[in-house]
Amino acid sequence: MAQTVGYFTFVLHAHLPYVLAHGRWPHGMDWLNEAAAETYLPLLNTLNRLVKDGYSPKLTLGLTPVLAEQLRDESFKEEFKAYLTNKIEAAGADEKEFSRTGSTHMASLARMWEGFYTRLLHDFQEEYHGDLVGAFADLQNGDHLEVMTSAATHAYLPLLFQDTSVQAQVKQGIRTYQRHFRRLPKGIWLPECAYRPRYQWGSPLAIHKDKPASLRKGVEEFLSENGLEYFIIDSHLLKGGKAIGVYLDRFEALQRLWGRFAEYYQPRPEEAEKSPYEVYWVSSIGEGKGPVAIFTRDPRTGRQVWSGEHGYPGNSEYLDFHKKRFPGGHRYWRVTHTKYDLALKEEYHPERADRVIPEQAYHFRELAKGLLRENWERTRRPGIVVAPYDAELFGHWWFEGTRWLYEVLKGMAEDPEVELTTCGLFLDRYPPTTVISIPEGSWGEGGFHWIWLNEWTEWTWRHIYEAELTMQELAREFASREDERLKAILKQAAREIMLLQASDWQFLISTWSARDYAEMRLANHYSDFKRLAEMAKKYGRGKWLDPGEWEFLGLCEKRDHLFPDIEPRWFTEVQFPAE
Repeated sequence: MAQTVGYFTFVLHAHLPYVLAHGRWPHGMDWLNEAAAETYLPLLNTLNRLVKDGYSPKLTLGLTPVLAEQLRDESFKEEFKAYLTNKIEAAGADEKEFSRTGSTHMASLARMWEGFYTRLLHDFQEEYHGDLVGAFADLQNGDHLEVMTSAATHAYLPLLFQDTSVQAQVKQGIRTYQRHFRRLPKGIWLPECAYRPRYQWGSPLAIHKDKPASLRKGVEEFLSENGLEYFIIDSHLLKGGKAIGVYLDRFEALQRLWGRFAEYYQPRPEEAEKSPYEVYWVSSIGEGKGPVAIFTRDPRTGRQVWSGEHGYPGNSEYLDFHKKRFPGGHRYWRVTHTKYDLALKEEYHPERADRVIPEQAYHFRELAKGLLRENWERTRRPGIVVAPYDAELFGHWWFEGTRWLYEVLKGMAEDPEVELTTCGLFLDRYPPTTVISIPEGSWGEGGFHWIWLNEWTEWTWRHIYEAELTMQELAREFASREDERLKAILKQAAREIMLLQASDWQFLISTWSARDYAEMRLANHYSDFKRLAEMAKKYGRGKWLDPGEWEFLGLCEKRDHLFPDIEPRWFTEVQFPAE
């Protein structure tokens, strides 16, 4: 029998900001529809196909609370069925047009799309009964999948102004997970893999330069206090060296912005003794509080998928993401060359793409196994290769990606030298023996916060910081009251500040991918929060609210109705103070 040299897990991070009742196209609800159609449903089908074929995929999935809330919302279920129906009809119209003009191959591609969306509609209604979250829960209950939680609205935790905000984001993330999955989560995906240790923290905003720094808790302390056992980091936080970054190749605006920061970036010297194939405890406090385990992204397997120039998705035979035929929005062209403009893209041939997938899957499996074998020969201990990616890369950005996942997981399940696992299972089997500290940073280019805090986004943090202070004041004054109407105002204010804190807005501004929409959303949540805060002060201090104010509360509750179990008292005080 062959020696098991190590373990492997994919970690897929599924997330979208809250878009229900906040626009449809080009920005808004159709983001959710596209991701559900092109990633979440195909991913479920891929995992269930593996199970039916006798393999347990042991995939680790980060499903953010804000995404789970949307996928379980009845309005999404109805919108999604209409979306799929429209895509089917658009493909049919394309097929007729191509057939009329003698474009035989394009007509066959239109029939491919018609069949693709018809199957999705059937699977959504008949196989999963409109409940994608429940389908992921079933896979978890069958021990084929492990679902992690995340911060409630994917807030960028190291930059939040108040520890009470970090506390609320973590606690709501756990509570939402419990409601959807009927168990406690073991792991958490920190938004953008962003971490901050305990230290004397000062605001990064120029307007606060005269304010003294204050002792802030390490992010891992909030996780430990709330029973979370592990999180994922990028390799440079463990070992030092140059941060690879995961977004720069995909967004031209980031490349321009990075040019302004690059000259100031000095990578930390690499520490050869630490390995991404081992799991460590991390703590920034020393004695007195349980550490939390960290799993580290493997940089070599990561490059094979993330790199826009050298990664698998850039193969010339694969479906091109950017070129679409309107009005239906279907794609009929292949990558051709990553540097070609859209006018030069050639027609897509699915059978040619199908021939590439097994070759790339084999290359990836052999690369991962080679890394594990090297680690085994060096340490005589089985290590783990952790391969984290945005889930939306598979199927949405990379149409063939879910089929590639199937081939990788099937091949690994059949390989006697490699064992598939989840992060939680590996942690149970091989608990760490070493406690380390890691620096502040993220998985963005440069390894720090510049994508989310820069000259284009500084104004957003002024609004967020002001709202955080106001929310703490409201919670301290009113959160213990038993008045149901006051509770309703406070709960909606808490929802609005959590939506305001979503890291998506800064990311979309910095990438210019939906800048106007992001700026509008952030400004609107800030404005709504301020009005709700004033209502809470008036009503809580015995003043009368007019019918228009109560109607405004009702409109906010109808539009932003996530987190029914939100608790404003989380914003009052830190449960376990830093000092």
